[in-house]
Amino acid sequence: MAKKDFMFTSESVTEGHPDKVADQISDGVLDAILEKDPKGRVACETAITTGFVLVMGEITTAAYVEIPKIARQTLKGIGYTDSRFGIDWNTCGVLSSIDEQSPDIAGGVSTSVEKRDEKTKLAREEKSIDELGAGDQGMMFGYACRETDVLMPLPIVLAHKLCRKLAELRKKGDIIFLRPDGKSQVTVQYENGKPKSVDRVLLAAQHEPDVSDKEIREVLIEKVIKPVIPAELMSKDIQFLINTSGRFVIGGPQADAGLTGRKIIVDTYGGFGRHGGGAFSGKDPSKVDRSASYAARWVAKNLVAAGVADNLEIQIAYAIGVAEPFSIMVDTFGTGKIDEDKIVELINGHFDLRPGAIIRDLNLRRPIYQQVAAYGHFGRDDLNLPWEDISKADAIKQDAGL
Repeated sequence: MAKKDFMFTSESVTEGHPDKVADQISDGVLDAILEKDPKGRVACETAITTGFVLVMGEITTAAYVEIPKIARQTLKGIGYTDSRFGIDWNTCGVLSSIDEQSPDIAGGVSTSVEKRDEKTKLAREEKSIDELGAGDQGMMFGYACRETDVLMPLPIVLAHKLCRKLAELRKKGDIIFLRPDGKSQVTVQYENGKPKSVDRVLLAAQHEPDVSDKEIREVLIEKVIKPVIPAELMSKDIQFLINTSGRFVIGGPQADAGLTGRKIIVDTYGGFGRHGGGAFSGKDPSKVDRSASYAARWVAKNLVAAGVADNLEIQIAYAIGVAEPFSIMVDTFGTGKIDEDKIVELINGHFDLRPGAIIRDLNLRRPIYQQVAAYGHFGRDDLNLPWEDISKADAIKQDAGL
């Protein structure tokens, strides 16, 4: 039975957090390649530290992109324009070490087991869909719920909004003492399985050295927290925790080295639901870590929008080189309106979850990825993302008899 009364906390980080900087550089490289070569194979990792960026990985493409320029422009756009912030886009060192994709992996991905074995070759779709095998083994999860208009959990939605507000006010010059690095954390009190109030809000914001702790606290509460957290959701005993470590002058890559793929819970559902462990950024859509996770969100969101459940998680598993999913599992946490076996039948009837079909149906071979490398890949009502589309919900609702 699902737990009914509890407190749940989710965190987010700003675009200037070193791990998020790395994600944005990796996805910037991916976008640049997909713009010139939609079928390019990319597995791009970035490491960043004081004054230095390393871009590495396996990339197979006939296109040429200027990786150092992409890294520098990403840093500049975030706001790392002064070495006092931990790194300066114009003077930092940038090194790239790129190899081609392993031919063993390429062979399995380019021609699926089903296509290689004529006895099991599928005939329901065009040849190109059958040919593409999963880029790796693994399990991917998708999640949706009715807590917010974007069908996402409330804690992660609020945490992202706080970090975006920090970045917005910094870039506009409305809070002049802010620097690029920062984090948020939001704790929500649930009653009967539904969010009742926000009990704690934590902000960690990098700042100039000559500003007082008192000014930081007052300004961030008035200009960041109160405009973001709805007044009706604030508990009467709400706690505001600002820079609880004390001063936060040294931040960014100078304080912590950044790596691609270290913020997988920030990228997804803030800890609600499960996670298969695979990161998204820097990976082209032949990698099911990315494309199947997007498809899983697409499936879950449409099912919840159709009224099949109020709270739904889907797991999709794959084997490298195999097109058909290894398994599909659904959990409605006791909120389902129909049997979960029937929901799996609906999924199979309305969605084709082979990698080639996912890429086709969500139009994933295009440069759309750097924009989601900060502030979450899901629930983004500010972007027109294909996996957030719920146009299948009406047909699912009809077939479910709801």
